[in-house]
Amino acid sequence: MIYIRRDKLKFVFMVAALIISISLVLRLLQANPELTLSSLVERSVGGAASIHLKPDNHKDNGGPKGKCGLPKPCPGNDYAFKIYSGATNIIGPRICFEGKMIIEKDKRGNRRGINIVVINEETGEHVSTGSFNMWNGKVEELIGFLKSIKDGSIVLIASFDDPATKLNDEARTLIAELGSSYISQLKFRDNWVFVGGKKTMAQVSFEQHIKNDRESNKYESWPEMIEMEGCIPQLF
Repeated sequence: MIYIRRDKLKFVFMVAALIISISLVLRLLQANPELTLSSLVERSVGGAASIHLKPDNHKDNGGPKGKCGLPKPCPGNDYAFKIYSGATNIIGPRICFEGKMIIEKDKRGNRRGINIVVINEETGEHVSTGSFNMWNGKVEELIGFLKSIKDGSIVLIASFDDPATKLNDEARTLIAELGSSYISQLKFRDNWVFVGGKKTMAQVSFEQHIKNDRESNKYESWPEMIEMEGCIPQLF
């Protein structure tokens, strides 16, 4: 009888110890959601001094990066792009395509106004670049460039300082035909970035627009810079 009671007592103590252990583990996991059960077991068995944490999904997990600084690669053979509008009248725009910075903020040739990069949709090759001063330049130069763009071209555009003062109906219509929805509304010192196409296989249309409004502008007379990135389907 004595041995039976002792066995019962051992069993009761073991159950109680198990319940207490489970309770402590649950409290620890509640207090620190980043802890994993496996890390606690590893720590208790191996006697390790450090606690292993789960990877933070909001931080760099060491996975492959996409071109142009995208957080991950574009699917398949799709093209990667990233565009920055200019900031005030000091920092120029940037246009990156497939890992190549074609228009750079500190590169000569950036003009206040509209900066354009043309890409061959089928090959992904850079065809041409144009920068057009829309404050005191000639809109005819912009119109001539837009008309020279061949069918099957991807077109990337970034504004700098003032993209609208010299724009006329013809220029706005040509840009609208590339897929822009905002070009008809673009005004003095608005910030604007756009990706479209001229009779491309993929119906490409990416666009962001911030109006110049002194009450909401980040830089008094200019709105904040726009940053836009994405993947363009390659259908060839």
